[in-house]
Amino acid sequence: MKVAVLLESDYYEHEIWYYSYRFPEEGIEVDYLTRLWGQPSLTFTGHEYKAPFACDKSFEDMSDEQLRSYAAVIVPSAFVADRLRYSADLAQLPPATRFLQRAFAEPGIVKGVICHGLWLLSRTPELVRGRRVTCHPNLYGDALNMGAQYVDDDVVTDGDLVTARTGAQAGLFARALIERIAQRTPALAGA
Repeated sequence: MKVAVLLESDYYEHEIWYYSYRFPEEGIEVDYLTRLWGQPSLTFTGHEYKAPFACDKSFEDMSDEQLRSYAAVIVPSAFVADRLRYSADLAQLPPATRFLQRAFAEPGIVKGVICHGLWLLSRTPELVRGRRVTCHPNLYGDALNMGAQYVDDDVVTDGDLVTARTGAQAGLFARALIERIAQRTPALAGA
């Protein structure tokens, strides 16, 4: 059992470190995925402390079978989503957004989006249109413009989508993700 967490520079250290400990407590492996730009690995720095984090796994060119091996795909808080939504060709969706489209097409994968993570879905509003979400207060207008139903709560679960307000709610968010994964995975529920 494993989850994928997208990563880029300006990540919120406390949130990413928390996932590194919390998911393994439940027997869930954590893979950090990024766009490697043809490199074998990249080292990113955090937003608060500029802490380095090396990442050597990519979501690019991931097969459907590999994608389905994840119980959840998480878009973290801070500026990760903003950095991952870069595309040199504006006519093309960024690779990370295309990866999320594929994840959203798989109902067996829980999707987790926290804080500013909603930015990564801005070009694909159909993925959250009509769905209950929460996000950072600064993205309230974005959520409405995407056609989502904003809920003023710390964590909101809508089927296979779990959203959270800010990185400060990483603990509540992880708990909701683990509960949602357990509902879909009998082996974890019995652990």
